[in-house]
This record gives sequence, structure tokens and C-alpha cells, in this order.
Amino acid sequence: MKRRWFVSWMAGLILLALLIGVAGGVYLDRMVLSPVSGSVQVPEEAAAEFELMAEVWQTIERQYVDQEGLEPRQMAYSAISGIVQTLGDAGHTRFLTPELARHHENQIQGEFEGIGAYVEIENGRVVIVAPIDDTPAQRAGLEPGDVILAVDGQDTTQLSLDQVVSRVLGPAGSEVTLKILDPDTGKTGQVTLVRATVDLDLVTWRQLPGTSVAYVRISAFSEGATQDLEATLDDLEGEEITGLLLDLRNNPGGLLDEAVGVTSHFVESGNVLLRRGADGEISEEPVRKRVQATDLPMVALANGGTASAAEIVTGALQDHERAIVVGTTTFGAGTVLNQFTLSDGSVLLLAVEEWLTPDGRVIWRQGLAPTVEVSLPADAEPLLRLGLEDITSEEALRRTEDEQLLRALELLEDPGDAQPLH
Repeated sequence: MKRRWFVSWMAGLILLALLIGVAGGVYLDRMVLSPVSGSVQVPEEAAAEFELMAEVWQTIERQYVDQEGLEPRQMAYSAISGIVQTLGDAGHTRFLTPELARHHENQIQGEFEGIGAYVEIENGRVVIVAPIDDTPAQRAGLEPGDVILAVDGQDTTQLSLDQVVSRVLGPAGSEVTLKILDPDTGKTGQVTLVRATVDLDLVTWRQLPGTSVAYVRISAFSEGATQDLEATLDDLEGEEITGLLLDLRNNPGGLLDEAVGVTSHFVESGNVLLRRGADGEISEEPVRKRVQATDLPMVALANGGTASAAEIVTGALQDHERAIVVGTTTFGAGTVLNQFTLSDGSVLLLAVEEWLTPDGRVIWRQGLAPTVEVSLPADAEPLLRLGLEDITSEEALRRTEDEQLLRALELLEDPGDAQPLH
């Protein structure tokens, strides 16, 4: 069956649920397309290449010294992965074994077992795109950009992304040890994590101490994010709230449908994004009608872990001048994938469209620059939801090292102090 996917360039976020299981920060759209044909024929123009592959296969079957060690299905999967890698879309267009496809489906539902991080292939290395809120990965201090050099002592440089994911996957309560490289300092270290069952809190909020500002955190765009946001906005109507701070930092993305739904609660009209096909034709993805958009003044937070569907929302808020965006350049996701489910339950995720912001800005491999650039100190981390739970007074809030959040608060008080970068 062929399904439509929205994915981050993330070079294909795979949900390290280690969860991992998702590809490319990417999640399924709601539209189901036509199934893969049951009648598969060798393309006439590729007949010689298929014969060459068959020749290699038969030679191995006849001559390889360890006949008992041959695993035909694994050989086939490796061959398919090799074909996909020749497309040069590393970590994005990709092949999922049935096991990884099942974990991927679980992620769409917002619940899974693993360490709770999204990863990609970048320059041949497995890189963490974003840890998920309140997961073993976040609690262990893993950060966007960290490189996974080894899993349980096995070097990852010669492994595909799927193979790394498979080694990180495991039942809740079991341990996995990662060798991590900090690209900023060049230092490496070992971290042992206990896998857990992760149930995502997609949308959470609290009133910031000493202010009339609502801090709204969207951790991912899995199924239900729009519904959760609607409930949050309903809650805000009963409070004395004068501004909204939307935190999309370390949000790896998700379903296109949810990105459109969330944006429609902030933007009243126009497009959420544009989609450009292989033929260059551009189609529009409009804001949903019959949705009551809040008119609260807004500032959004974004960083290098803001990817895929989170970048759709970020770009739409910028282009419609609905919110000032504070932080650093986003990840740079930018394609729509079609999901083709094969006969044995394995899946081919194939990039078929590129997405653009409503004003036509390209995001793939470039990311979105913030309206106001604010970097965090080297040793500081964004507070996000969990860190804010420990902030119980205005004084404590003003002492935080989360300079991005503090700058956002200043801009909600004086929005004229922002100078757009885009």
C-alpha cells in the first residue's frame, strides 16, 4: 500500500525510539494512496542490471564457504537498501524492514518503547536531531547534533541508519550503551540508558510566573496534536492571558495533517505551505476553514532541533507575520515522502515532493532563520516543559540561562524590538 508521508530532511528522521523507529522525523499523512501492484515485472531498460544481480546471487548461493550462514531475506533487504542509497538522499528516502515499519506505526500513535530520540544520517554519521521530552534520551543529556559513534561497543560508521536503529531498539527496562561525540567540543563519552515506554505529551502549557504569558509547548506533531492544542486554547480563554509563547524547540516534526491543523489555530487565511513536485508544478496547502484562530500576540521559539512539521508551522507563522521567531536556524527538513508498503510488510519511503513556506522559501537542507537570533550559552539547555516545572517564581524565571525564552518574553512586552532576518 502506498501512503503519503511528510518528512524532515532529517535526512530522514528516524525515530530513535530508539523508538526509534520513525523515519525522518517524519510521519504519515492521513491520505491513503493506491496499493503497490501485485504484478511486478523487470523493467525492460534494466533487464541487464537485474541479470547481473541474479548472477551475483547465484554465485554466492553456489560458492560461498559458509552456506549455513546465508540469509536470503537479509540479502534481499541489503540489496534494496543499497539501491535506495544510490539515490543520494541518505537517511531520507529509505527502506524499512517489517520490524522498523511496525515501530514507525507505533510512533504515529504517540506511544513506543525506546530511548526517545530522533536521528538522521549526516555526512555519513548518525546524528541526534532531537531528544523527546521526558524520555531516557533527554534525561541523559543527549542534545541535537550529538553523534552516535557506537552502540553497545559496535562502531556505527559502517552501518546503515536502519541497522543502527535496530541495535538501539529494545524492550522497556533493558539497557543500551551509546558512545557519543559532542561536535562542539570534540569530546567523546559513554552513556548507558534504560529503555522505557514513552507516551508522548504532545501539547502542554503553564502560565509563566509573574507574567500574563502562556507558555505552550508542542513536543511533536503525532496524531492528536491539533486536538490537544484546541483543548489548551480553550483552557487559556478562562485565564487572564495577554500573550502566547509557543515553544517548538527540539520538536522533530510529524504528520502534515497535524501541522496544517495547528497552524490553522493561529493563522486565519492563506496557505500553510506549498508543495513542489518533480515536474516543478506547485500546489497549495491552505489554512483550514471553520477554525477559530486565536488572536493572542505570539512569539515562537525554534532551534536546530525544530524539524519537519515543526518547520512548516514556523515558516507559516513567519510568512504570515503572525509571530516573531526567536532562537537559531531550524533543522532543514523539506520533502514529502510517499510510503509504499511491500508484500512482506517492509516499506519504501520515497521522496516525491518538496515543500516550501507560503512565500516560497526553500527549507530543505537550509532551514529557517529566526526573526531574532539568540543562541544559548555553551553549557545551557532550553528549559522546555520539564525545566519550567521547577521555575516557581518570577525571580527564578529571570535567573534562568535560557536566554531564548527570556528574549521571547521581552518581545511579547515590546514586539517592535524585533528586526526580521528573512
